[in-house]
Amino acid sequence: MEQYPDSIRRLIRNLAKLPGVGEKTAERLAIHILRRPVAEARDLAESITTVKEKVRLCTRCFGLSDGALCRYCQDSGRNERLLCVVEQPADMIAIEKSGAFNGLYHILGGALAPMEGVGPDDLRLNELLARVRNREVDEIILATGTGVEGETTAGYIARQLADTGVRLSRIASGVPVGGDLKYVDKNTLKCALDGRHAL
Repeated sequence: MEQYPDSIRRLIRNLAKLPGVGEKTAERLAIHILRRPVAEARDLAESITTVKEKVRLCTRCFGLSDGALCRYCQDSGRNERLLCVVEQPADMIAIEKSGAFNGLYHILGGALAPMEGVGPDDLRLNELLARVRNREVDEIILATGTGVEGETTAGYIARQLADTGVRLSRIASGVPVGGDLKYVDKNTLKCALDGRHAL
């Protein structure tokens, strides 16, 4: 990397700080940016600055937003009585891409992980309970991860909401669409069998 001028080395170092970008990829990206017109490089730099200046958390669901409320919380066509609880904004985006959900969201900001020092007070559980107490929802879908932390978080939330009268459900887990059973691990197959439904 010493072969490059200081300005390119600086760009490579900064790009290499991005997740999943090693020094070689950062070098390729830097050279690509160098070959693009100045207007494109300026637009890239401006879009990064704009994201840092404008993006904040939605005051209702804690999703990413340019304003006080995100686009989903502002959408009057969504079912406001149906709430999907997820760990991170990326989980919300994944559900939105599926096109299978038309309610609102609540983003916890993580999952319970006592070994890593993440307890109930570190998540947005109080805000979720407030939404339930304010009678904003009829049903909550727990869409936390299916690993130990996600299952623990879903179980904790279910216990906290047990006597509220709100209908609780958990996303299904199991065999992926188009999956071949002989390649599915035993735990996933057990979940699929336990969560089977009538046809």
